[in-house]
Amino acid sequence: MGPCLPAPPEPQSLDLDLLDRELHVAPAVTALLFRKVIESGACTRLSALRQMGKTITLDRILESGAWTDAAITLIGFELPSWSVRRLVCEDGEWLCSLSRQPNLPIFLDELAEGSHAVLALAVLRAFVAATLQERGHTAGGRSSATGSAAPRLRVLLRQPRLRLGSPHGEGFMPAL
Repeated sequence: MGPCLPAPPEPQSLDLDLLDRELHVAPAVTALLFRKVIESGACTRLSALRQMGKTITLDRILESGAWTDAAITLIGFELPSWSVRRLVCEDGEWLCSLSRQPNLPIFLDELAEGSHAVLALAVLRAFVAATLQERGHTAGGRSSATGSAAPRLRVLLRQPRLRLGSPHGEGFMPAL
């Protein structure tokens, strides 16, 4: 019996990985690029919602060219269990973090992240990363679309350790 090889990536995850790369190198959002996101394998609910007439708001936002609003609205339609947790701009680079559990401390949360110099593209990259997470994949072998293949380290805040106060079980006291 030969060595066990991992299954090849599903075509849909490859398509989303290519879409993420295209979003990463794009200088700006265009109607054509946003259409590509919608027509990609990332949007599985939108056509059904459109047939029911529930995407009028999104259509109007797209017509006006408000790309960031459109990206956030798209997340609401396609990934209703995800929400924007953080939008930060540092050194000219936007970071968008999406979360399924925004009430957890951020260092415990499983985030889907995207970064880009253009806010709307950072949000769209986070959308692609969250879609891949929903399907049990990761973009390019990483858990976020921040451009780095290296795993991200999270700094954990040091919490005081508790220890038993006495051998007789009398309460807890902080460790020194």
